[in-house]
Amino acid sequence: MTRVTSPPETKNPIQVVERMMKLLDVLAHHPDPAPLKQIAQETGLHPSTAHRILGAMSQSGFVERGEGGTYRLGIRLLELGSLVKSRISLRETAMPAMLKLHAATGESINLGIRDGDEIVYVDRTSSGRSAVRVVHIVGARAPLHTTATGKLFLVEDGLERVREYARRTGLPASTPGSITDPAALEKELDKVRRHGVAFDLDEVENGVRCIAAGIRDDSGELIAGLSLSTPSERFNPDRAPLLREAADEISRALGYVPNRISH
Repeated sequence: MTRVTSPPETKNPIQVVERMMKLLDVLAHHPDPAPLKQIAQETGLHPSTAHRILGAMSQSGFVERGEGGTYRLGIRLLELGSLVKSRISLRETAMPAMLKLHAATGESINLGIRDGDEIVYVDRTSSGRSAVRVVHIVGARAPLHTTATGKLFLVEDGLERVREYARRTGLPASTPGSITDPAALEKELDKVRRHGVAFDLDEVENGVRCIAAGIRDDSGELIAGLSLSTPSERFNPDRAPLLREAADEISRALGYVPNRISH
């Protein structure tokens, strides 16, 4: 009787790649080295097939073979991951989503990062729809407590550090609308925490309002804020979901996985 065997993987390279990805995904879910039998079971591959592919991956450093026939992810993946991360530019990664949001709203979209007790705007799309001067130009700075993006970072700091910030800075006002009372700031930050977006209602500049959502990197750290600024008469808080969606898109492009990383 002729024994039926599975066709060699080399005859179907696409299938081999798919199986490699499946093996990597399974190994990624195991913090400790996993035995071949368990890997085969979770991938749905025949043990001999899994063993053959894992052997080739071990030779390339993508998988590391341990004692007792166990396997875990290899150092080559760390090297490649570090290389990819070093080549990712926040501004370059954010710009496609910023332009898409700009096209959808016709308003100025800003990218801001934290520098100590201030937000610095590092990129911007211009609306061209109004003569109203918007303070969010590239290189401009504003205190954390007055800006929508700054409020996102203050929420991340936690209550004690927010109180330290209030004592250290004295919460100076930029406009009559700026929050200058520590208790009022804490109440505002509680709303930001609950809704996942922050607002600046004429707090940096009279006649200009903003909505901001956070951008996180692959470690889950808040690294920037994406904000939409508009003259007060055109301000529409219903755009918040659009902004949050754009910020999430940038976060995913930077490697952020919400379900895997907790803050």
